[in-house]
Amino acid sequence: MAVISNTVRTSGAVGNREELSDVVSRITPEDTPIYSMIEKGKCVSVNPTWETDELAAPGDNAREEGEEYTFGAVTAPEKLGDYTQILRKDWIISGTQEVVDEAGKVQKRKYQKLKKGVEIRKDVEYAIVSNQGSQGGNVRRLGGLPSWIKTNVSRGAGGANGGYNGNVTVAATNGTQRAFTKTLLDNVMQQGYTSGANFKHVMGSSYVKSVFVTFMSDANVAPFRYSVSAGGERKTIVASADYYEGPFGTVMVHPNRVMSTSPTIARNVMFLDPDFLEFLWLRKIQEDKDVAKSGDADKGVIIGEGTLKVGNERGLGVVADVFGMTAGS
Repeated sequence: MAVISNTVRTSGAVGNREELSDVVSRITPEDTPIYSMIEKGKCVSVNPTWETDELAAPGDNAREEGEEYTFGAVTAPEKLGDYTQILRKDWIISGTQEVVDEAGKVQKRKYQKLKKGVEIRKDVEYAIVSNQGSQGGNVRRLGGLPSWIKTNVSRGAGGANGGYNGNVTVAATNGTQRAFTKTLLDNVMQQGYTSGANFKHVMGSSYVKSVFVTFMSDANVAPFRYSVSAGGERKTIVASADYYEGPFGTVMVHPNRVMSTSPTIARNVMFLDPDFLEFLWLRKIQEDKDVAKSGDADKGVIIGEGTLKVGNERGLGVVADVFGMTAGS
């Protein structure tokens, strides 16, 4: 019988019969800040839908004494929806490799199951921050945050909003890249304040966070800087900042490692109110225990299916088309 492609065997394994530490460090970061901070829910179809409503704009509301009532039309709420995305990781290990004494236990079922579960979690975060429109059919995709936002936005020249079109979300059109600045930050926060949003978090690449730190040197910010010393004994050089308190609210600015992996994702800086976001699982991440046994190898599959629910895109914002990897890219 032929050996299934990519089977890990003792001849190609690393660490067998060597006097190495049995502790293997995974250097790849596992944090998924957006997915971790939003609520988790459940859906029962591949295209869950929900409704969103808006308050009428404030205006003059003075009525004549004794007048008869009149009744305005009730505005129907807007119906929104998204498609579930299937996420899967797998492995195959020969029966011999599973039982030999391997130094780090990396090429074993238990470790691979944990590792693949962590990788899927990071893939969920990647989908959330990707500028991908939602897609139905057999290969479905959830609509990433950049494809939803059309109200509180700042885009480079030539950039254009995507948004929900009544069936799916459409990816935003990239514009000319520019530097991330305090002015751009304040601009989107002002738009959000005007439209009723209460941004709590700003999410960007590690480079964007490093640019944000330089805002402390802004002539309008520097006079308000202060440091706190422990017991008055030791001094600290303050070269970082996590919160920004501007004229339109206070936000916590996070570096997102997943957003730092790709120039196409790093070009967006996301403004979030987690109250408007939820991740809906049709099938939670789990091991498929019905994978058929065949041949002298252990096969495993970790699989899940879910989607992103955006309750109202007015609670979100984006500064798009910024240099997210370096000063020029």
